[in-house]
Amino acid sequence: MTETKTPAEPSGEAPVAAYSWYALSVLVLVYVLNFIDRQILSILANDIKADLGVDDAYLGFLYGTAFAIFYALFGIPLGKLADSWKRVRLMTIGLTLWSAMTAVSGFAKDAATLTVARIGVGVGEATASPSAYSLISDWFPARLRATALAIYSSGLYIGGGVSLAIGGVIVDRWNAAFPGGDPLLGLAGWQAAFIAVGVPGLLLAIWVLTLREPVRGAIDGMETPEDPHPFRNFVKELYTIIPGFTFFGASERGAKSLLINIAAFIGALTLGHLLTVWLESGEGLIVAALGNLLGLDLPAITDQWFLLAIGYYAVFSWASALRVRDYPTFALTWGSPAFLCTILGYGTVAFMAYSASYWGAPYAERVFEVSKAELGFWLGGGGAAGGFLGVILGGRMADALFTRTSAGRIWVVLFGLLSPIPFAIVQYTTDSFVLFLILNIVVGALAASALGAAAASSQALVLPRMRGTATATFFLATTLVGLALGPYTAGYVSAQNGGDLSAGVLATLWITPIGLVLLGAAIKLVPAANDTVLERAQAAGEAA
Repeated sequence: MTETKTPAEPSGEAPVAAYSWYALSVLVLVYVLNFIDRQILSILANDIKADLGVDDAYLGFLYGTAFAIFYALFGIPLGKLADSWKRVRLMTIGLTLWSAMTAVSGFAKDAATLTVARIGVGVGEATASPSAYSLISDWFPARLRATALAIYSSGLYIGGGVSLAIGGVIVDRWNAAFPGGDPLLGLAGWQAAFIAVGVPGLLLAIWVLTLREPVRGAIDGMETPEDPHPFRNFVKELYTIIPGFTFFGASERGAKSLLINIAAFIGALTLGHLLTVWLESGEGLIVAALGNLLGLDLPAITDQWFLLAIGYYAVFSWASALRVRDYPTFALTWGSPAFLCTILGYGTVAFMAYSASYWGAPYAERVFEVSKAELGFWLGGGGAAGGFLGVILGGRMADALFTRTSAGRIWVVLFGLLSPIPFAIVQYTTDSFVLFLILNIVVGALAASALGAAAASSQALVLPRMRGTATATFFLATTLVGLALGPYTAGYVSAQNGGDLSAGVLATLWITPIGLVLLGAAIKLVPAANDTVLERAQAAGEAA
């Protein structure tokens, strides 16, 4: 397999085109809306709990696993499509889908419907970052890439903060005007909030469609021609990741691959069943529905562990297929200890950060008994400010340290893992609402400092044509480790302790030693991996 030509000499301090900054600003708006639609669930959680009769474990599942599994799994083939098709068009389609499904959430009358809508949001949002990361890497030179990615990532914190403020105001005013729901459709305040933030995304999609597609790899002197059949590989990716069809994909690679794939499937479901027996009781809606459809008495597995088992199995199937079909990309991602330690190390940061950011509003509403509008303004505004400053300053710090040492960016990720811990402990044990709000800013800023550094590190470890796939793999760590497990863990512990969210959120700190080991290894491995990207890709191509 022949790799892209050797890179030309870097352009030094050549200025970045004004259009690149304009395009980046549009992508930031997209990411802001991305997280408004994702994070608004936080300020609505207590109302959903009361109206639908669910517990904190379900709320953690709804925010985390139901979204994360489909976000992560569809991010893989969509990342491949971002490597070969028009990234601007892909983002436009995804924005339209997730905005529509957010609006659909507003019409949910039960937990099952809300779960399905949440899944749809996850599928749509899976297009955003693979497309954006790849576009930004072609609009900005390597010397400014961490800064540009950090600016883009600031949309996460702005959107998360704005969602709380908007959601709080809408719910309070709607419920005041229509105490029993509006007279036409009977919608409660939390339902109106979903609709209000979903519709604007349909308009933003039109603006995104006007952006110009950059030449892939040109800014690094490794111009990559367009794939004449971009959807062919996308369909192949789907074929390798959809459970059931994965058996056929594995069989094409031989009897041994098929047996390993079947064993992985059975092993994942068995582990899900064992976790259900150990931690839960009863069975989930999904397995019960499958049992009724097939006429079988299936083992009890809750929705949380069933989806997580399917998710990990699907990722295993995809990685196995990638190794055969595109060994150079596999070698520089799944086959690279430096890459894996970097993304999994950041996944442990996300494990704690997602939990704190989601449960902050429900916790404060229960403990300090403040209105949603007031809580949304102060908690959302502070969270947005802290996150924005943290991700921007962290990106700049990562770029500065990278000029001194190849492991400089990883040190920033490690800082983002350890520095928030003492402040988080005080935040979730204090009786002072003011101190809680102040520490929310501090914790958010410190945790956010790691994101730009981790993203830039993962991009630097692969070739330009692999960036979309590398981004999707990077987000597997933030979703399947961080988002799918962190909020649910906090919700589960809370539910087991009578709704004690303080115990729930602080329970997520157990993952810190794991992150410390992973990032310590990354500090040692990344410098050599950065220096040998092209050589390792060429060697893998020859081996294939």
